[in-house]
Amino acid sequence: MEPCEFPDIEQRLSPVLQRHGADASRLLQILRDVQDTLHFIPPEAVTCISSHLGIPRDSVEGVAGFYSFLSLQPAGEYRVLFSDNITDNMLGNRELMQYFCNKLWVEQGRVSEDNLVSVDTTSCTGMCDQGPAALVNGWALTNLDQNRLDLIAELIRSRKPVADWPPMLFEVVDNIRRKDTLLGDAFESGSAIRATLTRGTRETLAEVDKANLRGRGGAGFKTASKWTFCHAAVAEEEGSVICDIGGNPERFIVCNADEGEPGTFKDRVLLTSYADLVFEGMTIGARVVGASKGFLYLRGEYRYLLEPLEAVLKRRREAGLLGDNILGEAGFSFDIEIHLGAGAYICGEESALIESLEGKRGRPRNRPPFPVTHGYKGRPTVVDNVETFAAAAKIGLHGGEWFAAQGTPQSTGTKLLSISGDVSRPGIYEYPFGVTVEQILRDCGGDDAHAVQISGPSGTLVSWQEFGRRIAFEDLPTAGAFMVFHRKREMFAAAHNFTHFFAHESCGFCTPCRVGTELQKKIMDKIAGGHGTPADLEELKHLGGILGSMSHCGLGHSAANPVLDTLKKFPGTFERKLKALAFEPAFDLDGALETARKITGRDDEWAHL
Repeated sequence: MEPCEFPDIEQRLSPVLQRHGADASRLLQILRDVQDTLHFIPPEAVTCISSHLGIPRDSVEGVAGFYSFLSLQPAGEYRVLFSDNITDNMLGNRELMQYFCNKLWVEQGRVSEDNLVSVDTTSCTGMCDQGPAALVNGWALTNLDQNRLDLIAELIRSRKPVADWPPMLFEVVDNIRRKDTLLGDAFESGSAIRATLTRGTRETLAEVDKANLRGRGGAGFKTASKWTFCHAAVAEEEGSVICDIGGNPERFIVCNADEGEPGTFKDRVLLTSYADLVFEGMTIGARVVGASKGFLYLRGEYRYLLEPLEAVLKRRREAGLLGDNILGEAGFSFDIEIHLGAGAYICGEESALIESLEGKRGRPRNRPPFPVTHGYKGRPTVVDNVETFAAAAKIGLHGGEWFAAQGTPQSTGTKLLSISGDVSRPGIYEYPFGVTVEQILRDCGGDDAHAVQISGPSGTLVSWQEFGRRIAFEDLPTAGAFMVFHRKREMFAAAHNFTHFFAHESCGFCTPCRVGTELQKKIMDKIAGGHGTPADLEELKHLGGILGSMSHCGLGHSAANPVLDTLKKFPGTFERKLKALAFEPAFDLDGALETARKITGRDDEWAHL
């Protein structure tokens, strides 16, 4: 039997377990804390947590193994993860990571021999306007260059606690370049709630309906409809009604702040400087649907925002804007809890997010039923985007007509865009819906733009011939990402990067997505390696059809978008990399023997195939 490495595990984890109680829905938060304490989740911790929560060990291991920021294997005391979005690539993140590895004598993906440090990549960290970026033990590092990496290497060698590192390494700025009605007008905390209470609940819902507010997460479902369905929902548990309008009013409001789409960082800015606006929108939503509990699901990459957001919530409780009898209104009780993610893009999907909130793997549920009737713990739940709640607060204050006067008839209001890539002024831009891509490029300094990836890898690639198109649900819907590529960029590299992203982030639940994203990635690797043929392009199109039509959720449905868009709009970027052969095997066996030839010193005929 292997000796126990942590014989005192009960004692070491006692503060964590006491903090979270014996609530299995807190499992992800417990595992995050254990990871912070021990730098990984050892078998002894799995057993301890399993016993404490009364759930099987394999359930604990299953959750721990699902999230990228949790590790069942020993990681370095300092775990450095370089952001690997295409915009980070364009800023030289790969070269910097290799420089850093050489500096610390560590190989990418491995732990140093003294267990001091491990270095690897992670998906986009939401810092595209100030990259190259990375995370160290979950804390965001920005604007990396060789000088900063020299300093970081020295801090690690001296085993300086991350909490004591120079603050300038962790500086994150808002970079707001253009404000409109959402960001530009001053907002007084509590003003929207007061207006809602004065106007009345039904009347406020009517104003949200009149505003034609649509979800800012990209899908564009009408917010008033979602709130109405949730308010009217009746959920059943074991045959008995647990929730109806006149009985037990248990419903939930969830703010989806798992901003994982590469190239998006607008929610980061809203939560940094406009958190009151977001929480106020959640409170109005709670008043309308009759919820008394809300969650902010904060993506793990924004760990540094947890304490500031908790401080905002504390201030709002003290001001009577959260808690019991809000603003003196008898029976109006609502409070918000922050739930921290752990690096899983799929948790941006609302049902996967709810699974994660319940302490499970973040896997999308079969739908119907939808969360508005069967959401968190089976209760009616509204899940809305950060920007959606911020807009709802403004509607609660100013009314629906004011909001609907902006934008287009089908896309009212304004939209926040996270602009990065080949522009001279990256950052956050707020525009009324209907603005053209061309206008945006002029404003942000995208003078030599050749293409723009709208709404991240799952969105739409727009070529220079389409810059007259408009940001709107009826033309180019977007969750907010706006990545610009100038004419010297090789668009194949962007599509290649995105295929790796989707293969990594597939939750593995359904075969078309699990296998299809991996095959897509391997074919793109083959083409990138100079072994692609025209047959591979046909196979990519075939795979795209399977992914789009047979996958379980939106991740699989959109995973082939960047490849298919690039093939359609920039076919030359693929063709320049192809061999003229009709077929080329993906694996070069003779090439694989090259290492053996070097080791043995042989290069004769018999050493080749």
